[in-house]
Amino acid sequence: MSRYIFSEAERLKRKYQTRDPFELLDALRVVVSMSNSFRRDGLKGFCTILNQTKYVVINSKLADEEQRVVAGHECGHIVIHSDFLKLGAFKDHDVYQATGKTEREANFFAADFLISDEEVLDMMSTCDANFFSVAKGLSIPAPFFAFKLYSMVERGFSMRMPTGLNSTFLAR
Repeated sequence: MSRYIFSEAERLKRKYQTRDPFELLDALRVVVSMSNSFRRDGLKGFCTILNQTKYVVINSKLADEEQRVVAGHECGHIVIHSDFLKLGAFKDHDVYQATGKTEREANFFAADFLISDEEVLDMMSTCDANFFSVAKGLSIPAPFFAFKLYSMVERGFSMRMPTGLNSTFLAR
């Protein structure tokens, strides 16, 4: 499944010439709203389809980099799980733990859409690069960066996964 997700993320990146999840949502004609109704540590975002209209709501109290990750994650649901969305909304309280299959798939889509393999390889080639400095250099939360590394490993790249991280959220 991860090769399909990567291919779909790359296809949409090429088609719409962007790695910005908000631009992709716009291109896909998704109605996007920013909400300040949620606590910063509460609901991160959700997406649904009602009357054939796709909706994404993102917590506006999140930092910009996290809003971008949540938007990418919700794009993943829109692109990969649209049939499930017709049944009800996907509500995301903690996108990094991603305990279910659909949540992991949405994160893999977001990671592959937001971050190119080349960016990761370039950042990792610097002598002082480590997992956390690369994540910071890519302007993404460190727990989310693990999804990109895992995707790259699944596609044949030789990457060292970070030690000391609780990566049980990647378990199948």
